[in-house]
Amino acid sequence: MVRYRIGLLAVAAACAPLAWALPAGAHQSTVRATTVTVTAGKPSEFHFTLSKKTALHGTVTFKVTNKGALPHDFKVNGHKTKLLVPGASQTLKVTFVKKGSYPFLCTVTGHAAAGMKGTFKVT
Repeated sequence: MVRYRIGLLAVAAACAPLAWALPAGAHQSTVRATTVTVTAGKPSEFHFTLSKKTALHGTVTFKVTNKGALPHDFKVNGHKTKLLVPGASQTLKVTFVKKGSYPFLCTVTGHAAAGMKGTFKVT
């Protein structure tokens, strides 16, 4: 009987590290990266077109291109592109750590009031 108990204790001791190692290996971190194409000034001058209006929380790369006739920029979550002249592009990487609705807009005077604004949702 004593041998049985010692053997059972040895098996339990040998399996104990696996009980902690397996769950730790199962929780591998996944990188959430989304790319969103942003077109400014098309189909109308004071309008943004986004390829996606929602993304999972994490890093979002906004590829902004000005296809309008006037200079525009793009601002979201405190990050902003430079002023883009017609035909220019810039990539903007923004990390969203919380779920929510994030407003975006063109900061050129009067452009947001004319319609260059919207909401990007993070889930």
